[in-house]
Amino acid sequence: MNARAFLVSLSSDFYSPPRHINLPDISVSRKFVSSNFNTSTQTQFRFRFRFLPLERHGLLHVPSRNSLPTKGLDRREFGKVWAEVKSESRDIADSAPESVKFEDALGDIVLGEDELDSAVPWWEQFPKRWVIVILCFSAFLLCNMDRVNMSIAILVMSQEFNWNPATVGLIQSSFFWGYLLTQVAGGIWADTVGGKLVLGFGVVWWSIATILTPIAAKIGLPFLLVVRVFMGIGEGVAMPAMNNLLSKWVPVAERSRSLALVYSGMYLGSVTGLAFSPFLIHKFGWPSVFYSFGSLGTIWFAVWLNKAHSSPSEDPQLRPEEKKLILSNSISKEPIKTVPWGLILSKPPVWALIVSHFCHNWGTFILLTWMPTYYNQVLKFNLTESGLFCVLPWLTMAFSANLGGWIADTLVSKGLSVTIVRKIMQTIGFLGPAFFLTQLSHINSPAMAVLCMACSQGTDAFSQSGLYSNHQDIAPRYAGVLLGLSNTAGVLAGVFGTAATGYILQHGSWDDVFKVSVGLYLVGTVVWNLFSTGEKILD
Repeated sequence: MNARAFLVSLSSDFYSPPRHINLPDISVSRKFVSSNFNTSTQTQFRFRFRFLPLERHGLLHVPSRNSLPTKGLDRREFGKVWAEVKSESRDIADSAPESVKFEDALGDIVLGEDELDSAVPWWEQFPKRWVIVILCFSAFLLCNMDRVNMSIAILVMSQEFNWNPATVGLIQSSFFWGYLLTQVAGGIWADTVGGKLVLGFGVVWWSIATILTPIAAKIGLPFLLVVRVFMGIGEGVAMPAMNNLLSKWVPVAERSRSLALVYSGMYLGSVTGLAFSPFLIHKFGWPSVFYSFGSLGTIWFAVWLNKAHSSPSEDPQLRPEEKKLILSNSISKEPIKTVPWGLILSKPPVWALIVSHFCHNWGTFILLTWMPTYYNQVLKFNLTESGLFCVLPWLTMAFSANLGGWIADTLVSKGLSVTIVRKIMQTIGFLGPAFFLTQLSHINSPAMAVLCMACSQGTDAFSQSGLYSNHQDIAPRYAGVLLGLSNTAGVLAGVFGTAATGYILQHGSWDDVFKVSVGLYLVGTVVWNLFSTGEKILD
């Protein structure tokens, strides 16, 4: 019997409740095969009736539990069957039949998305692209935890091993030697074999190097330098791999927010590392910092292998509607076979990225590696205080990065050109730190000095919606390569800036250190506003 003809003891006016209290079960007596259910087993349905008094039809709501493996899913599905009901009088038996053969009813069942979604657990409905973003966020959290722990531990290590400021600067900069080697290589690797493999490799590599740091330090300075180089190699592939992943997973309208969240993982990683390192050093000794932080990478890697995929097309569990959203708002990004270096290097916006990245990272890396020393030597904070007061600027950066990302995406969604948005955000990211660093020489209060540092770092974080988002704007297919190229210049700034700071402090003062940073911030502002663009220049 077809569902459209099925009536159960209704009054002739169809407005009164049905006369039968116990409604019959309707079972499927034949095998049902469709494109959604690749099975030959019989399926049972139990019907729940609802009568709509203001309409001339009855609604059959059909919940069914499907435990069959359907395209990798295991979830409840719902359907609706409409029974057409005429209002004219009919002779209906006083008793309902015990069962009805439902031979052709399944052809009338239409599954509704609202009913499907209501039965799926919330964690399965959570957008998969944001799962990727959160995993990248956590990787960058570990990245900076493992990086900044040396800036605290080295205060104790330099006393134990009798290192002078120049040697400390050499150790701090050795990380960037390895970091420099894998920027472009990591971008090419990510764009060719996928970001999942590259980022996973990076986390495992730098975690092992972190654990080996205390052992190398006790053996001798050359061994410590080698291990720090190895750690830089691992962390060097993180940014290009992340950029490749997000260029494939995140639509343009969510780009600034997603990148801001990921980069805020770096800032919160600095917060976590600077906050916990002094405690671990006092309780268990300086080697405990490297052992504990390094071991966290194994936990992250286990989750990454299970949840991450290099692109939406490779994820069998990605919901169709989300896949459609991502692909309809993104540019096709097939794996590249060759890199058109001549074409890339001939574009002025590419050079604007390179120069601006260098100018930005000079100041950022100096603050990252030398801030605890500044607090200890200039502001006379002890080890614990140096670590705790270093937390405030990084917390400010985490907040400002996400605020800037939200502002940038809002401006783009309201119709402001991407070029203007990127220039506004990066100008704030340059001129803000420049202004607050110039104020440090006029401040005598430690509290005001910390506040200036926090404001400097907070405005610096607007760069995440400026130059750091621009790689995907101008060359989405080569986003990993382009970030590797510009970040190479940024790493060179870290190498030269960190080492130069040690040299300047031996022959000058902290004011001289800050003057160099301010000068480069001003150069970056001019270059960025003259030559950058938010439009795609490379296919």
